[in-house]
Amino acid sequence: MQALNKKTIEDIKPEGKKILVRCDFNVPMTNGKIDDDKRIVESLPTIKYLAGKGAKVILCSHLGRPKGEFNMKYSLGVVAERLTELLGKPVVMAKDVIGDDAKSKADALKDGDIMLIENVRFHKEEEKNDPEFSKALASLAEIYVNDAFGTAHRAHSSTTGVSDYLPAVAGYLINKEISIMGGALSEPKRPFVAILGGAKVSDKIGVITNLLDKVDTLLIGGAMAYTFIKSNGGSIGNSLCENEKLDVAQEIEEKAKAKNIRLLLPIDHVVSDDFSNDANSKVCFGACIPDGWQGMDIGQETVNLFSTVIKDAGTVVWNGPMGVFEFDNFATGTKEVARAIAESGAVSIIGGGDSAAAVEKLGFADRVTHISTGGGAALEFLEGLELPGIACLLDK
Repeated sequence: MQALNKKTIEDIKPEGKKILVRCDFNVPMTNGKIDDDKRIVESLPTIKYLAGKGAKVILCSHLGRPKGEFNMKYSLGVVAERLTELLGKPVVMAKDVIGDDAKSKADALKDGDIMLIENVRFHKEEEKNDPEFSKALASLAEIYVNDAFGTAHRAHSSTTGVSDYLPAVAGYLINKEISIMGGALSEPKRPFVAILGGAKVSDKIGVITNLLDKVDTLLIGGAMAYTFIKSNGGSIGNSLCENEKLDVAQEIEEKAKAKNIRLLLPIDHVVSDDFSNDANSKVCFGACIPDGWQGMDIGQETVNLFSTVIKDAGTVVWNGPMGVFEFDNFATGTKEVARAIAESGAVSIIGGGDSAAAVEKLGFADRVTHISTGGGAALEFLEGLELPGIACLLDK
């Protein structure tokens, strides 16, 4: 797969070199405080390796959506403070991105020093992958390292543009993400089970199509299941459904049948009379949800069915919740699937987003093989697409 044939930080000589490292420090924040530092922690192996080898490390990232303006609500200053704590050594914070402060602080770095420049999205040119901005960013360093898997599917200045001006290699996190997911897709331990949930079939068509050439069983939950159920003539009441994708759902089922792949849909549903946590709810069996009611979660029979399949799996890939996970009363299906994966002993890959949140919230994070740091990037990778932030790196 992609990064397996790409050069990494172990293929360069970092000693005494200024190295620009793109990290994913887009951490969740509340009132200026970091809620979860997982993404910062994931960047540490690359930073420690480079600094330990005597490189002058210049970190960069985006945070939030500042819309191309210097908005200090989105400053990376708090990230620099947290990095200083985690690394046990000072991380110098620049006041700008490509301005005088960043340049002078980069020039003052000694071997092993670490600095962080300000939020790259303070410049609108970043997301436009503007060549002049990319060139200015690249001028801070001599080598570029991409270690931000979460943004590897974006062709921005700090993810791809700088590679036009600097030798570009992968950091440990990107290499880990692609090695584990790539290995699971190319040489899975069987049976290979994929679990897909979430709201829309349209978001997952590419993923399903790619996985149909690889998996033994496909489990479909979440609101996207109702598009499949309706396409088979089932009654789904007021459940979310993409009517324009009914033909696509039928085609997917026919392809699965032709390839001898089990495609399993929910056999019972927790339904409600309103889209809220406190709505009246009941369980419906089969494909007959009454009018005025909507599917909110998979039922216990489906949990049992899915769990049995997961228990026997050699490899499991999961992306997307089984129900309205943000409502506690309709989170059971997602939680039970997470539990089944954690207890399965299979090679288990969680593709970011709500699935990752469920696994972490339930305390199962240390019982799965890999939780991807990038929701959108993981999806595109599972779809078999080339990620721009990886394609631009030097080949081995």
